[in-house]
Amino acid sequence: MSKHSFGLVQHQGLSTPAEALDASINGIHDAVAQGAELVLLQELHTGPYFCQQENAENFTLAETIPGPTTDALAKIARDKNIVIVASIFEKRAAGLYHNTAVVIERDGSIVGRYRKMHIPDDPGYYEKYYFTPGDGDSAHGFRPIQTSVGKLGILVCWDQWYPEAARLMALAGADVLLYPTAIGWEPQDDQAEKDRQLDAWITVQRAHAIANGIPVLSCNRVGFEADPHATVGDSNAGVEFWGNSFIAGPQGELLVRAPHDQASVLVTEFDFAHNEKVRQAWPFLRDRRIDAYGDLLKRYRDL
Repeated sequence: MSKHSFGLVQHQGLSTPAEALDASINGIHDAVAQGAELVLLQELHTGPYFCQQENAENFTLAETIPGPTTDALAKIARDKNIVIVASIFEKRAAGLYHNTAVVIERDGSIVGRYRKMHIPDDPGYYEKYYFTPGDGDSAHGFRPIQTSVGKLGILVCWDQWYPEAARLMALAGADVLLYPTAIGWEPQDDQAEKDRQLDAWITVQRAHAIANGIPVLSCNRVGFEADPHATVGDSNAGVEFWGNSFIAGPQGELLVRAPHDQASVLVTEFDFAHNEKVRQAWPFLRDRRIDAYGDLLKRYRDL
């Protein structure tokens, strides 16, 4: 069967893990009611985006896989007969942590995980303090995960800016690309700058769909989250997560898109057989000059 319905859940980063997990689960129920067979959750969905600051106390938020969150989601997967993709702050070993997307099958089993490969370190996004990059040459690198609804090419947030990651997933047979995400504006940015940033974010991911002939799901957070280090009275310090979660088809066409300022659940149906038709019309994989791309392995070409 090549037709499947995929959904995503966009919500705010609520103050406690229990509240945030409830919001995710409520969204999953909503998506299932709309016919979803797979539900994608946003990046680090079980609480606020803690990477706005470097604080060793935040390591207590990490959990093992399997662990409490995956156990709760596994029950939902079994009860609702769906696949769930969830981003978890993973404690892999003492002192070793990852930003990990875990895939839970319809029977509640964990069938794969992807550990975020590209890790940002920018004001408000101090992720290198917390996360070790994934192992690119392992089963958790740029390798699709086989599920009952297709081969999932899962990447996480900052990965979405890198065409190499999307292409490697496509070359390994991914039917669809999925991006759990946490990205937003600095409140002091003017509207023109906000518009440019949002347009770039949507455009680059639609381009991954076009260049590889496969659909894309991008699930972002929404709402303002204050910087915990903000000084008293500085109400603008923090990130205004811009929502705008969307699902695009294999020609980059926007199928559904969430608003910028409220929680939302999106569901749409794909026919993966259509991917093949698109690739027949636009045979980008056929015409790649793999004999001429060796310099892509260099940091920079000093000609």
